Amino acid sequence: MNSVIDNLGLDLYLNGLPYLVPIHPTLVHFTIGLFLLAFLFDVIGALYVFAKPLMGKLAPGRAVFFDLGWWNLVGSATFTFATVAFGFFEMFLAQPPAAEVSAWGLSASRTMLIHGVGGTIILFLLVLLAVWRGCQRYQWRVNQPRQVQIPYLFAAAVTAGMIVVQGEMGAHLSTDFGIHNTTVNGLRLQKERGEAVSIDQLPDPFNPPRQSNPTGAEP
Repeated sequence: MNSVIDNLGLDLYLNGLPYLVPIHPTLVHFTIGLFLLAFLFDVIGALYVFAKPLMGKLAPGRAVFFDLGWWNLVGSATFTFATVAFGFFEMFLAQPPAAEVSAWGLSASRTMLIHGVGGTIILFLLVLLAVWRGCQRYQWRVNQPRQVQIPYLFAAAVTAGMIVVQGEMGAHLSTDFGIHNTTVNGLRLQKERGEAVSIDQLPDPFNPPRQSNPTGAEP
């Protein structure tokens, strides 16, 4: 892996990336947030008869919730292309530890593999849901008060559950394995140097030495 990094001419920071803040975990919040908002607005629109009395005089028209549901879904699906792309790039630069397991009993490499495949599947599902949702909005149910079908809401709920599991596995990569985690990598570097391991004495993340393959990391 290090020879590949050398050939690319990448200078890596303490987090193992050529930039200070990992981009994939940042973008994934847009994927998750926009999709959950889309699902929530569509559910409110579908249950508008029950939701309207709870909102009282402030209740907007039913179509407003379906508009919000649609455009948030489009935003989520669009962001996810960049989310997955940066996820694979950062996974390519990752140096997973060989001897550690996550809270779910999975190795770093297995967690990373499942997370990568899962992210690709979720991207496909979000695009499929957006196409399905668009057909309902502009063709199939254009003149009906309830713009979304019940099977669509069920499929969206299943996708939301998959996203929750996917997000938890991403958290394992960062917290359990320290992948692209500046603090964890700093503590490991102290240990490799034979220094006292202290979070108060971490190497400067803005000007770190170029990283080598950490002890115990898989090639």
